[in-house]
Amino acid sequence: MALTSSAARPYHIIIFGASGFTGQFVVEEVARTSAEGPRGAVRWALAGRSRAKLDKVLEQASEALGKPELKSEVDIIVADVGEPDSLAAMCKQGVIVLNCVGPYRFYGEAVVKACVENGAHCIDICGEPQFLEGMQLNYHSQAADKGVYIVGSCGFDSIPADLGVLYTRDQFKGTLTAVESFLTASTGPEGGCIHDGTWQSAIYGFADSGKLRSLRKKFDHKPLPVVGAKIKRRSALFFSDEIQQYSVPFMGADPSVVKRTQRFLAEEHNKTPVQYGAYAGIGGITSVIKLLFAGMMFWFLVKFSFGRNLLIKFPEFFSFGFFSKEGPTRKQLEGSSFRFAFFGEGYTEGQDPSQGKPNAKIRTLVQGPEPGYVATPIAMVQAAITMLNEPNSLPKKGGVYTPGAAFANTTIIDRLNNHGIHLVLIFLGFFCRGGFEMIVQK
Repeated sequence: MALTSSAARPYHIIIFGASGFTGQFVVEEVARTSAEGPRGAVRWALAGRSRAKLDKVLEQASEALGKPELKSEVDIIVADVGEPDSLAAMCKQGVIVLNCVGPYRFYGEAVVKACVENGAHCIDICGEPQFLEGMQLNYHSQAADKGVYIVGSCGFDSIPADLGVLYTRDQFKGTLTAVESFLTASTGPEGGCIHDGTWQSAIYGFADSGKLRSLRKKFDHKPLPVVGAKIKRRSALFFSDEIQQYSVPFMGADPSVVKRTQRFLAEEHNKTPVQYGAYAGIGGITSVIKLLFAGMMFWFLVKFSFGRNLLIKFPEFFSFGFFSKEGPTRKQLEGSSFRFAFFGEGYTEGQDPSQGKPNAKIRTLVQGPEPGYVATPIAMVQAAITMLNEPNSLPKKGGVYTPGAAFANTTIIDRLNNHGIHLVLIFLGFFCRGGFEMIVQK
């Protein structure tokens, strides 16, 4: 399937769900970067259920960016996940659909199906492993036959983690065998929060965790080989010496996405699979107490229908203000940022990973602006720009892919660096007879 616009398929990018909370920020990001498309221009359109709401989003974007021309240059398409014919008509007009409509477990499959059947590539920002893996199981072969690329989790879940692991591997001098990542986030004086759409996705994800296990059995995958020393599992709550704060296992899609990427690279390109552990820093003892209290309520309520309804109705109360129906303000977004610290180990060139302990360590960092509504649109749009500009660097066949599998051979990391999501090598060193020798330190 071609990655260029044409008379029959006039738009490079269609943003579906453009009037949603995240979608409006994706609109602004496409407007900022439209000159980076093929031949210096991206032709694009907004899509969603309500023309009036889409008109309003376009007006807001034109005012926020000082681009009044957007109102006349950007087209609007009316499409609804509940109306398959409207989705088909939308997909026939675009090269790539950026799907911002969630929770994906309820609204995502109809879009994937329409894209595959009508020849449009699809990029989403899903952080729901059950949906992501289900789409791979059910649509990979069809997408491959059609030459269509379906690339999930191209937002904060999970481009920083997935590409961060690949970046760490590429910077390592030898065989990287294990990586642990530690996520920390910071807010400014205005504080911060996350829109409750993410909260709802988490509620339904935890409630359906048993279905995810049964889904994974259908793949009938053989376990990935463990190369080098086996990575140690951390406890459910621990003090991290690496980031000097209490930490917990990261509950998002990152571990699932990274593992799928490593499987693809091992099976399709004979790369050594990297073991991965994902963690999130939560702060000091006060934060630990809040997390334990909120976690106990969440785990109890999410098991029952009435409990899930309460969690959905009162996100601010049950999350101590971390999630809200209104979402963050512009000032809150401006003051927020994230850091992913990656700590890897492996074997230097010439060393046999099957013999002895790892003899080299590496640390890298991925850092950027507010994750949910600034970094996520940047990552999503750069994934689309990369796909449009570098079609020959994508996997040879279409299919359902992770970001790492789709973009491993592209320049997407350089593109992210140019747009405020920075991947940096901090240090690289190895053990020798005289002790630990540093090769690189920044």
